[in-house]
Amino acid sequence: MEFAHYAPLWAEALLTLLALIIVLLGSLMKNSGKLMGGLSAAGLVAALGLVSSNLTISKPALFFFDTISVDGLSQFFKAVFLVVSLLVVIASLSKYTGKGADEYYALLLLATVGMMVVASSIDLVTLFVGFELASLSTYALAAFDKSRKNLEAAMKYFIFGSVSSALMLFGFSLLYGMAGSTRLADIAAASLANFGPATLVALIFVIAGFGFKMALVPFHMWAPDTYEGAPAVVSALLAAGSKKMGFAAAFRVLLLALIALRLEWYLAFAILAALTMTLGNLAACWQNNVRRILAYSSIAQAGYIAIGFVVVGAAYGAAPVLAFSGIVVPAAQLGIAGALLLILGHALMKTGAFIGTSQVASMVAAGSDGDPDDISNYAGLARRAPITAFCMLIFMFALAGIPPTAGYIGKFVLFSSAIYSGLVWLAVLAILNSALSLVYYLRIISYMYLKEPAGPKMAEQKGYVVALVLTTIAVVWIGVFPQSFIDWALQAAAVLLPQ
Repeated sequence: MEFAHYAPLWAEALLTLLALIIVLLGSLMKNSGKLMGGLSAAGLVAALGLVSSNLTISKPALFFFDTISVDGLSQFFKAVFLVVSLLVVIASLSKYTGKGADEYYALLLLATVGMMVVASSIDLVTLFVGFELASLSTYALAAFDKSRKNLEAAMKYFIFGSVSSALMLFGFSLLYGMAGSTRLADIAAASLANFGPATLVALIFVIAGFGFKMALVPFHMWAPDTYEGAPAVVSALLAAGSKKMGFAAAFRVLLLALIALRLEWYLAFAILAALTMTLGNLAACWQNNVRRILAYSSIAQAGYIAIGFVVVGAAYGAAPVLAFSGIVVPAAQLGIAGALLLILGHALMKTGAFIGTSQVASMVAAGSDGDPDDISNYAGLARRAPITAFCMLIFMFALAGIPPTAGYIGKFVLFSSAIYSGLVWLAVLAILNSALSLVYYLRIISYMYLKEPAGPKMAEQKGYVVALVLTTIAVVWIGVFPQSFIDWALQAAAVLLPQ
């Protein structure tokens, strides 16, 4: 087999090799944190370039006995994971440059590789291997600062993550027993021919396992404590990367392997989406810790994204609808595209927001006994750290769905698809929840711009500032020039539907 045949997988190979090189160099060199961070950033840029060269693939490329598929959907998620990881690495250059930096950057790269494997998996075994590679790496990253709060957050994340993996794996084992194969295509054929109680039980366990990964209510308990206790830049990776990995896997398994059970998972996701967006927003309104606000906000956003599953279940096989800009597409494809756009937008917005909290926490005096993430520390931030405050302002508006931002575009397309599918009640509930979210987003903004400063003006660290500015530009760019991103999402969504 020619080496060029594996070109679509060079990005994963590059990052894996780079992670091993960083571990080796770290054992041979002292005080090489900046070098390791620079190598990681360069490797991620190169990997992003490799993925970008094949963003829209007309025909899927299959590898390793048809267990890996490089297609439009996998490339979409890989681009999201690589961008998030790159932004996290840039921000980490302001914090992780000393002892242990080599382990930090190697773990981050391996977590990214795991997410990319999940995005391409069309086999339950490779899917699970990718999940575990990403999960084990992020368990260690969550405890990386080794403070009591870090360790508690990492332990909770590890326990809940292990339970979710067990539930998911049990569901996978039932599907394998039913189909005699772990390939998603074979499971799809078997579920059509041999639907029975075991298939329904498998679906329940698979949804529960994915529910933990996506932080859907009532499987969300780990998220607030983990996002608050882990290092802020790691929380960005978890909320914007690891959680989106759960959606990538759920799209593959439910829409390809278990589409015959769409009525059952359609009803389940309708309930989960409504509960998640509502309880997430209500809980966020009562928090004083900004990272917990962002955690519950992330849970609510997961509820919005889950609407995509409901739309597919309701509109699968229905006639195409005339969407905006004269595009005629099936409502199911529009729903998936809306979910993908919101995944892209949320990944950027949440990465930027958590990096902003890390910048603020670094400004709080080292000897302070107070909570560095308390909202009182954001008082007068516009005068203390104007760049950080402005970027946080954009992220808060974008998360609320205010135009022209990526958050608005994703919600507009997704909620429109719900209306086209006859799910008006769900679209109205989502819009009302978006309005409710303004309560806590505007509260953060009011502290930053209307309160007296909580301290003197301080220098904003360069790594954080660069990451914040790049993320802000991306969020606004998608909102101002959305058409190419909508077309990209529609092409990726088409992979999950019969042609």
